[in-house]
Amino acid sequence: MHLELVMIAVLIGGILLGYPVSFTIAGVATAFAILGWTAGSFDLSLLGALGQRVFGLLTNDVLIAIPLFVFMGVVLEKSRIAEDLLETMGRLFGGLRGGLGVSVVLVGALLAASTGIVGATVIAMGMIALPTMLRSGYDPRLASGLVCTAGTLGQIIPPSTLLIILSDVISNAYQQAQFAQGKFTIETISVGQVFASALIPGLLLVGLYILYILGRAALFPADAPPVAQLDERPSRAAIFATLAPPLLLIVAVLGSILGGIATPTEAASVGAVGAILMAGLRLGVPRRTILAATAALFVLAVAAGAVPVRLQRLDAGTVDWVLGGVYAALALTGFWAIAVSLRRGLAQGVLTAALTSTMAVTAMIFATILTASVFSLVFVGLGGDETIADILGAMPGGPMGALVFSMAIVFVLGFFLDFVEISVIVLPLIAPVLITMGHDPIWLAVLFAINLQTSFLTPPFGFSLFYLRGAAPKEITTGQIYAGVVPFIGLQILGVAIIWAFPGIALWLQALLY
Repeated sequence: MHLELVMIAVLIGGILLGYPVSFTIAGVATAFAILGWTAGSFDLSLLGALGQRVFGLLTNDVLIAIPLFVFMGVVLEKSRIAEDLLETMGRLFGGLRGGLGVSVVLVGALLAASTGIVGATVIAMGMIALPTMLRSGYDPRLASGLVCTAGTLGQIIPPSTLLIILSDVISNAYQQAQFAQGKFTIETISVGQVFASALIPGLLLVGLYILYILGRAALFPADAPPVAQLDERPSRAAIFATLAPPLLLIVAVLGSILGGIATPTEAASVGAVGAILMAGLRLGVPRRTILAATAALFVLAVAAGAVPVRLQRLDAGTVDWVLGGVYAALALTGFWAIAVSLRRGLAQGVLTAALTSTMAVTAMIFATILTASVFSLVFVGLGGDETIADILGAMPGGPMGALVFSMAIVFVLGFFLDFVEISVIVLPLIAPVLITMGHDPIWLAVLFAINLQTSFLTPPFGFSLFYLRGAAPKEITTGQIYAGVVPFIGLQILGVAIIWAFPGIALWLQALLY
């Protein structure tokens, strides 16, 4: 009897019954470790490696970026910056047939690149954009599907929690595959490479969504009519004032990572500070204070990198001390604006809510990753890695057949499991085998990322569907939400097929930068 396969089935059943995920994973692992030990197929001494695994998780430089990116996204969401974006983009494109739908997709892409929080994006657009589309005569199914799908872009467009987790999982799998091949010089995969490889595919999905909306509006004009009574188009100054802050934040975070200027953790810190300043501007901190702080911090980052000052050296001269004073003044200018923004956020309840949400999301992610480490240790101890390798090796079609089977398994599991659970339980089991078969690890990361993004849309447990159900007007039924996402699930599959047929879409930018 294959205890390892029964172990996976019991885990899925326990999660579907509604038990807390982390406790379910740890409980199933413990139960099957004891069961395997009594059957003589598991060595309990393997559990002695748990301490090392926990220490490795808590000291993982890649995963440290997760709470910072989560905080950045939650602060932007709590400060209601999404409302300004939706209002401005709606007025800009609403006069076109299908224009409101296009504006929702574009705002979803902007929020994805600046927040990366699916729930926040879906809820914000469900409360603001969805009623507007319904009043304008949009088909309820199309409007619901648009909001759900645009919100999921935060999983494929960097910076994304999913991409950070995937980069760690795929990097570990890549190292395992190299060890299995007898290589002594081990290569790794960085978060920056995964971010770079996912950027163009994410924009490809944005393009597919927009083409679908415009095509459907042309074929079925009643489904996506232009806004009948539209306020005057926003001025260039209004557009710039609305778009400039999130775009600058995107450039600062992604640009520093892709340009090799900062590590993902450092860039996440920049993003958190930028989000605090943007929230402060939204909450009433004087514009000149925010602009002065932004300019001071930018000049400080560039100058300190180009002309570093080390005042502790014995040969530090007058120029060094003058530069040190200038740098200190720039830092104090930035710190003053950050302190004022934090005080304003605390007074209005934004900071407390943001910290609470950040702690809850971070705890959920790390608890799942930690218990999944226990699960994978027991699974491997029961011989599960060999079983998975045998199953994939027996697939007709060789490496491509094994990849098709793996993608299908992940897609089906997405109907029932969360992306974190799939990423840290299933992918570590199949990714090393697929890489050993010759598949490019970065290309695999992008394919799996889009597949896992789709899990937010697939009923009955798609999280994006649940988020919208809670925020949608009463006249929107659950059936309309489910029906609305079906075409977009098809577009997701089309996106995977395009990247499968043309791997350069995912590999070109990261090869250019790295």
